[in-house]
Amino acid sequence: MGWNGRFVFIALLLLSTSGCSYLFYPHAKEFTAKAKGATGVETLINLTSMAEATAQKAKGGKGVDQVFDDLHNQFHAIDNNICSVEKSLREQPSYALTVTHNKELGTIFKRLWKFKDDQPQRDQHLDLFVSELQEMRQTLQTLR
Repeated sequence: MGWNGRFVFIALLLLSTSGCSYLFYPHAKEFTAKAKGATGVETLINLTSMAEATAQKAKGGKGVDQVFDDLHNQFHAIDNNICSVEKSLREQPSYALTVTHNKELGTIFKRLWKFKDDQPQRDQHLDLFVSELQEMRQTLQTLR
């Protein structure tokens, strides 16, 4: 296998392990286990509540402290569990909106990461993250 073949193999391996995988964020699996509900939707609702509480605790902090690291892993747990929603519910318009909220959480978290050392930007982005978590949870509740 030449260089190009190896590159394609590695790229396919990485793509196949992203989403619904704990390869890159193994602590996310621990948070998923703590938030485990009777259904995939319940697990996501529990994770959004957990992440909201953690985001509130992260206010006033700086850098990648323990609370911020927990929030980072909780965010990845949410992202990884989007695909755990039952197949019949994935065809609902509310699921599509849940996916959109998840993408917005990703965008907000990238900005939050950029400003993790800078106040008041960190707290402002934490507030925005909390607001998006609340909207996502409301949408998830319609899927119950």
